Amino acid sequence: MNTPSVLVTGGAGFIGCTAARRYLDKGWRVVVLDTLYRRGSEQNLRWLQSLGPVHHVPVDVRDAQAVRSVIDNEPALALVLHMAAQSAVTTSVQNPREDLEINLLGTFNVLEALRNADSRPLLVYASTNKVYGRLEAEPVVAQDQRYAFAERPDGIGETMALDFHSPYGCSKGGADQYVRDYGRIYGIDTVVARQSCIYGPRQFGVEDQGWLAWFTIAAELGRPVTIYGDGKQVRDVLYVEDLIDVFEIFYDHRDQASGRVFNVGGGPANTLSLLELIERLETLTGRRIERASADWRPGDQPVYVSDIRGLEAEFAWRPRTDITEGLARLHQWVAEHRGVLQTFHRCV
Repeated sequence: MNTPSVLVTGGAGFIGCTAARRYLDKGWRVVVLDTLYRRGSEQNLRWLQSLGPVHHVPVDVRDAQAVRSVIDNEPALALVLHMAAQSAVTTSVQNPREDLEINLLGTFNVLEALRNADSRPLLVYASTNKVYGRLEAEPVVAQDQRYAFAERPDGIGETMALDFHSPYGCSKGGADQYVRDYGRIYGIDTVVARQSCIYGPRQFGVEDQGWLAWFTIAAELGRPVTIYGDGKQVRDVLYVEDLIDVFEIFYDHRDQASGRVFNVGGGPANTLSLLELIERLETLTGRRIERASADWRPGDQPVYVSDIRGLEAEFAWRPRTDITEGLARLHQWVAEHRGVLQTFHRCV
């Protein structure tokens, strides 16, 4: 029997390389599709390749023919984790065409390649909570250091109306719907994971993307941070290994998961505001974090919390890693890679 293979688009990114390692450990053939344009991706790829045989293809998801060739050359392809994306809202506002081409056209190219392929892998698409927009119709209460939903103690469920806000929300939301519909129309096995804030080691966070990692890096390096808005914004956060558990569950329960959409996050038990994160990091590092203030960013939700009861009901899944443990692991990785991160952020 052929060894199954997994294709991870964006496989040298933070989530992608963590997933790739999991499948290396399982003995799968691992194919990483990544142009390495994002800072930190080269370091992540070298780390991956030090762990085992990883086949890297420097292909851009915007190149339909190249994507098709990669998929056609993997006859034992069992799983596609589509992680490749332009992932910053601010960047999407500055360059909406590039955002659309990477996120929407890139996803379309992956879907078309799968539609025409001989193999029939499961496609897991990394969507985002931004498909729900700013949630302006949801009553929010302001507390001392955070915002909270007034009427949704369990968070936002998958039945919430879609309301794409910002070019990033539109491109990811459009791709989200294409993935769903290709499953319906063409019989491709697809699952959409609408992810909240994922964090953990190997996340080379910057101000525009990966806020929890960026604040942790800034705290360790003694760099100032900018608070956009009032700092009471709340997100549910999920440790990256717990997310990869979900991907494995989708594959193991393919018939049950296929065609479905799931909100994937830390849920109500794992939420943080910006101000609360700063307090935790100041305790971890023993030093005060210098901060500046700026206006709210476009499309920023005052509060977003994933209702993860759908995953729990279907697959008995819940996050295993609480914020205290996960943040300590992230901080340890940052401290161990202080030199690399200093060089990296000197160039950002």
